[in-house]
Amino acid sequence: MGAKILSFINDIEGYICRTLLALFVTILFAQIVSREVFGYSLAWTEELSVYMFVWFVYFGACYSARLSAHNRVTFQYKLMPAWIPPILEFITDLIWIGFNLFMAYMSYDFVFNKMNLFWKSQTLGIPMKYIYMILPIAFVLMTIRIIQVNYLKFVKGESVVDPDAKELNKLKNCELEIKNEMKDIEGKA
Repeated sequence: MGAKILSFINDIEGYICRTLLALFVTILFAQIVSREVFGYSLAWTEELSVYMFVWFVYFGACYSARLSAHNRVTFQYKLMPAWIPPILEFITDLIWIGFNLFMAYMSYDFVFNKMNLFWKSQTLGIPMKYIYMILPIAFVLMTIRIIQVNYLKFVKGESVVDPDAKELNKLKNCELEIKNEMKDIEGKA
């Protein structure tokens, strides 16, 4: 039971992203059907879907940080000895953590101290404070995920490879197997 809960928490951003994506695509589809078929526009759907999309993007950034799938420029690592890239990645992650913590502080200060309580969304009437709360949440969660990935890499010694690199390795291995099979077939012929 505890392992299932930990697994769920570990993948929470993925579940949130899938849910938000399904909801805002459904809402936009309903808006299109309502406007084109019935000639009636639901004004609130566009605003809600934009807010859901913004939350989707921020949770997606957190999810990619957990998978270590965020964009990095790594071509220069091929020119260096193998021991240098992990150190440089760790340093850049420290800089990223510093940026995230600064942004979390600034966005928290904005949302809870500087934002006018009477700012509301135009059609939904939701206080904008609730929309902007994604900022401190996302930057803190992203920081936690960066620390988690570095813990797995440097303390536990686990290999953390982003999904695209895994897929690329699978394709390379498959291509290598096909070439070896072709050589075997040619050798027998």
